Amino acid sequence: MGFFKTFFATLLALMVSLFLVFFTGLIIIFSAQQETEPYVRDGSVLEIRMGNTLTERPSEDPFSMLFRDMSRVPVTLRGLESNLEKAAADDRIEGVWIQVNNLAAPWSNLIDLRQKMMEFRNETGKFIYVTTNDIGFNEQSYFLATAADSIFSPPETFFEFDGFFIQSVFFSELLEKIGVEAEIFRAGDYKAAVEPFFRNDFSEENTEQLQALVDNVSDIFLSAVSERTGMSISELNSLMNEEPILTSRGAYEAGLIDELVYPSEMKDRIELHIQERGFDELQTIAYNRYNRVKKSTAGVTTPDTENKVAVIYASGNIMPEVADPSPIPGSTDNITARSFGENLTSALEDDDVKAIVLRITSPGGAGSTSDLIWHQIREAAREKPVIASLGSVAASGGYYIGMAADTVVASSHTITGSIGVFGVSMNMQELMNDKLGLYFDEVTSHEHSMWLSPDKPMSDASRRRFQQYIDEFYDIFLDRVAESRNMTVDQVHEVARGRVWTGPDALNAGLVDAIGELGHAIEIAAEKAGIEDYSIEMFPKPKTLFDLFTDSAHTRIRYLMQPGLKELEYLDPVFHILRHDPRTVIARIPFDHNIH
Repeated sequence: MGFFKTFFATLLALMVSLFLVFFTGLIIIFSAQQETEPYVRDGSVLEIRMGNTLTERPSEDPFSMLFRDMSRVPVTLRGLESNLEKAAADDRIEGVWIQVNNLAAPWSNLIDLRQKMMEFRNETGKFIYVTTNDIGFNEQSYFLATAADSIFSPPETFFEFDGFFIQSVFFSELLEKIGVEAEIFRAGDYKAAVEPFFRNDFSEENTEQLQALVDNVSDIFLSAVSERTGMSISELNSLMNEEPILTSRGAYEAGLIDELVYPSEMKDRIELHIQERGFDELQTIAYNRYNRVKKSTAGVTTPDTENKVAVIYASGNIMPEVADPSPIPGSTDNITARSFGENLTSALEDDDVKAIVLRITSPGGAGSTSDLIWHQIREAAREKPVIASLGSVAASGGYYIGMAADTVVASSHTITGSIGVFGVSMNMQELMNDKLGLYFDEVTSHEHSMWLSPDKPMSDASRRRFQQYIDEFYDIFLDRVAESRNMTVDQVHEVARGRVWTGPDALNAGLVDAIGELGHAIEIAAEKAGIEDYSIEMFPKPKTLFDLFTDSAHTRIRYLMQPGLKELEYLDPVFHILRHDPRTVIARIPFDHNIH
């Protein structure tokens, strides 16, 4: 016994030592990556190499930064806005060179960035060139390029100009083949999240709302292209309905691209432009280096005031608090009442924060969690002005929590509304008994104690009660919206029933107060707080390495030590919610909001 005690004590000491060495090494690596403010030469060009996505803000996970190639720091919307603001004021910057290819990003982010690019050109007289590489342009990246002075592409690369679509997969026949019956409960004809469980195609109601979303994107895209090229909308529609343009050469011949230029020639082209402005040679500064240039160094004036507007980001699926964390360190893919409440409390307790803007980007999730967060926001609004700024999607539960704010501002491409709820119960009796040969038996204390057991169908009484539960929460949802929007419940019901709306359509329906991006919401917040000069403070704050390895290390180790593969449930938030509470009411939009 003495031997084993000594052995395990030594093993524990070794593990602790290794952990401390590892932790110290991470700090050293992280510290080494923190460079001083870079020197910017006169006549420089800000070079921005975009990836295949455009998130709104940087990751809050310091772990993800440790082993990343610092020359390829992900470009974010807020980072680009900051860099463009500095470059506009910085006399050392002559122009901006954006290199982009296939983008898969929320359209509201693209619209916001394109607007900032247009403002940069119009207000400074400095140039913006957009180029692509051997991957080429898709519609999203070309949409951004329409804000540039000139658009360049290699002659034989890809160019996508063929329209937009939303596609969903339906698996009702698959469930039938494996012996699973989905019992569906919903409030709202347009609440189509459950359609894949019992249909093989979109319902008429779902087709109606999805067509409106696709048309909205198409209209925004064609308007930008028309403004850039001088072609009419009808001419562009005819062009898109003909044989697809698939190459940059075809785009050039159609007047969509300014010049066909190889990458090596592109540098020469920009250098010639710089020399014409009186500089000897081309000097570029990369996005990630220019990030570290202070606004004051660039010439941006900051208000001399202690007043602040807090911007609290609520991004992801609205989820109940569960014991098991995400297996990914620092993951912030979900919104919980606790994490959101902590950020809201921090903003409320800061006396310098005069108003709060909630940046909501969420398709919804658990109804009960949405209601908890709604209550937190309502209480906060009694103390300080609270403005809801709706991002690319703020629907169902995401819209629900926004109803506690004083004012609701949506983007021109926000997907919002979806005022409705649903629940799903899986009857796996045939799968268990006939397919797998598994049988269950039980003893119970009361008649309905196993009403939600997956090995048998629900009783008629349980079905009636569960539908009543769904209907009652739908009525609460209607009441929340009616109170916020100064409408009657009947008026809300007319535009509810689970239907999703674009930002402009939501404004016409009375579901939001204004159309604009985050900056507009911040201006409204400052006006309501009665302040003119203010700084902006973002929440949640980025996590430090110390937070990562002390606050949550033990929970992540426990997660990794648990048996079973739970990662799969993160692929579908609906299943994730149902796993932890199959009785819950789900307030979530009926599809993933990707329009291709």
